[in-house]
Amino acid sequence: QVQLSESGGGSVQSGGSLRLSCEASDAVRGYFMGWFRQAPGKEYEGVAAIDNQGRTSYADSLQGRFTISRDNAKNTLYLQMTNLNTEDTAMYYCVADWPRGGVDWWLRRAGPDFGHRGQGTQVTVSS
Repeated sequence: QVQLSESGGGSVQSGGSLRLSCEASDAVRGYFMGWFRQAPGKEYEGVAAIDNQGRTSYADSLQGRFTISRDNAKNTLYLQMTNLNTEDTAMYYCVADWPRGGVDWWLRRAGPDFGHRGQGTQVTVSS
């Protein structure tokens, strides 16, 4: 079973940037991978995803502030986050899943029980 370990979270001020990383314990070349988040009292939501061909999908609300990438040679997924605001405060989870549907569908339909998920890394943005 693939194990995922996130890092890179922390506390920043509005307008700041963070880069999240997710290291997988095994080869994930064939998997869809993505970042999901959940804030207290809010629903679990997809932030960004990348399929096994490198196609990406992003939540509509991000307005181009985040960039997802993967390095299959290092079994690592990244999320570069810029111009952070308080609405981005949440626990961010890395998820790896066998391909199902397209990456757009997967990002918007995957729930907390989809695929393999890490323990999460907290991102806190203050005003």
